Parts: sequence; C-alpha cells; structure tokens
Amino acid sequence: MKAMAITGIADLANNSIPLSELELDIPKPSNDEILLQVHYCGVCHTEIDEIEGRAPPSEYPRVPGHQVVGAVKELGANVTSLSLEQRVGVAWVFDACGHCEFCLAGNENLCKNFVATGCDVHGGYAEYMVAKAEYCYSIPEALPSASVAPLLCAGAIGYRSLRLANIANGEYLGLTGFGASAHLVLKMAIHLYPDSPIYVFARSKKEQEFALELGAVWAGDTADECPEKLHSIIDTTPAWKPVICALENLRPAGRLVINAIRKENADKDTLLKLDYPAHLWLEKEIKSVANVSASDVQVCLELAASIPLTPVYQTYALKEANAALISLKCGDVKGAKVLKMSE
Repeated sequence: MKAMAITGIADLANNSIPLSELELDIPKPSNDEILLQVHYCGVCHTEIDEIEGRAPPSEYPRVPGHQVVGAVKELGANVTSLSLEQRVGVAWVFDACGHCEFCLAGNENLCKNFVATGCDVHGGYAEYMVAKAEYCYSIPEALPSASVAPLLCAGAIGYRSLRLANIANGEYLGLTGFGASAHLVLKMAIHLYPDSPIYVFARSKKEQEFALELGAVWAGDTADECPEKLHSIIDTTPAWKPVICALENLRPAGRLVINAIRKENADKDTLLKLDYPAHLWLEKEIKSVANVSASDVQVCLELAASIPLTPVYQTYALKEANAALISLKCGDVKGAKVLKMSE
C-alpha cells in the first residue's frame, strides 16, 4: 500500500519536505482490531508538532494522521460491534487502559497508558490502517465522508473546548486563531448558544473576513483590544502571544481554554510580558485541553448531523500531503485540509 510517513525531525519553516512516500505491507488486524481502507484523512497541526519534534512519534518511520474516515475491510476474531464495509471514523484515541480512574470516568484522553493514532501507531496518511474496534466511531448517514474527517479532531476538540469554556447562553465568547478547529467551534457555539455574541482574534485579514462571514460579531488582530470584555476565550493557535493577549480581554472570573497539544517555542519577550495584575488578577482561569475522549468524538458527530454542521475544507491527494502541511504551517488556511485516498 502507498503511505506518507515521517522519517525524522524536519523544519517546515525552512521548506523541508517533511514526509517520505513509502510502499508498505497492508497491516493485519489483531483480535480486537479492524482493517480500515482509508477514504479520507484530515490534516492537523498536531502533525506539524510531530514532524518538528515537539510531539515526536514513538519510532520512525511513522505514518501520521488521526482524522480518518474509511470502510471496514477485515474484522479481528473478537470484533462483533462492527460489520464489513461499515463506514467508520478513527480519531486521536487509538487505545487506553480501560480501567484507570480516568478511563472509568470517560476521560481516556487523560490515561497514562493512552496510545495516540498516527504518533504511537501508524495512522491515516495511507491507503489502509488498523484500528481498535472500541475506538471506531459510527458516522451518521447524513454526513458526507470528506466533511467528517475534520470533525474527528478539529471538530471534536473544538466541542470539548467549548464544553470546558463553560459559558451560558448570552455570555460573550472569544476565539483566538481561526483555522480548522475555530471555524467549527463558531458554528457549534451559534447553534448551542444563539444569544452569545462571538468575537474572533486572527492574524490575517482573510481569517477575520472568514469569521465575519460565518457569524462573528467582531473580528480583529490577535493583539487588538476587544470591544467587550469576554466571559470565555478559546485559544486554538500554536503560539504563545495569543495567550497573553487573550488574558487581557477576559472579564473578572473569565476563563481561557487553551486548545493545543503543544505550543511552539516561546519568545522570551512574550513570556516576560505576563503581568499578574493585567493578566491573572480577579480570579481569571486558564484551562488546557488534553486531546479528546471517545464520547467527545461521538457527540460531535451526532451534533454535526443535527445542526447540520458542514466544515469548510480543501482536498488534496495523498501524494500532496507535504504541500498540505507546508500550507498549514504558513498559515494559508481557510477551514480545514483533507487528504483523499479513494472511495
């Protein structure tokens, strides 16, 4: 089978070619796994973190990709929950222990034995992959396969971030950064909290215009002062500066939710600008988001079908994965990016 794989740390800022095209054997599923023929796989900023060494794979070469949609082609001996040719999704959770306090509470993302798709095991930048049947998600019939891919991470982690933001209908919500995840958060927030105005901070005019098109009441630069102090802000960027700027725009007792697996190396000057009275005083909170749980993914898919929620995305062939990643790194983003294998 054809696959695109990480073979070592690369620097995308210097136009490195991050992935190598490989020919690999089609994997065989174990007793509790299925073989999935991949149709689509979303491209995520986490792949950039893997490539650039902030969240390196457990070994090389590693096939990345954790927003996977495909058809079940083979069932492991113990799999009874799925059927051949069923359309399913696979997300960041590949496996977890199943018996720790976090797994028992439905927070597999916090399990110390958590296994990540496309980082600890091969993912969806390939024609086939194996997945644990327990962590394959049924896809509502109304959702087209290509549009499902961004929902499996960008959408699901956006949903978890929105839940952790803990806003009430009518309260003011901010989004800093406006790529694959944030544009889905905005759509979900408009549906779930119709009386809550949404303010967007983005570094480019194109992203600001896109936010206004989708229903934001205001869009400005990352460092702009918001017209209103906000109850909650969700940060979806890979950088530190938006965190500092967001704290300045929170109300007393406001909450900043940081939706990122890793942050890029901080500019020392940015960190030195953290000022307690300006940024943290008056009981402001900072909450991180650690991936997604299985229930986040399934609820997000069901919510998407009910709204309905249609991601904005651009499609690339598997062999164009490098171009998609470089474009994502350079900020040339309107919505999400999706690799198409076959269907």
